[in-house]
Amino acid sequence: MLKWDDVIAFAGKDNPAPDTKVTKTDEEWREQLSPEVYQVTRLAGTERPFSSEMCSLFEPSLYSCACCETVLFDAREKFESGTGWPSFTQPVTENGVAYHVDDSLDRTRVETVCNTCDAHLGHVFPDGPEPSGLRYCINAVALVKAKDQ
Repeated sequence: MLKWDDVIAFAGKDNPAPDTKVTKTDEEWREQLSPEVYQVTRLAGTERPFSSEMCSLFEPSLYSCACCETVLFDAREKFESGTGWPSFTQPVTENGVAYHVDDSLDRTRVETVCNTCDAHLGHVFPDGPEPSGLRYCINAVALVKAKDQ
């Protein structure tokens, strides 16, 4: 189980190696993705809070990256955070998500990206429920239900 200290160590440039890597040109991503998904995942945008019904969906399912279909999160690790974005306590695998220090606002945060294709997912915070204490605050448009569900 990942904890905040693990996330900080990964964000310090020691991310786990992905199982595979997907690399496409900007033009290929633009052709593949809707404008909203492209804005969030490729340009590190953020969707409006409470703009997706995914926040209130808790049925059993796996969630994949909207760009490369790598399975990233399991609904069993999902919880209602009240933030307006889907929140999870853990990724499915330790190497599915990569972490980067994000100083783009007035405070330092930890950005989460798909470790396979570098799609921006959201951020992770140390204010989630126990036992991990983590809250992966993820843009809903960065996720799709896994195809094998």
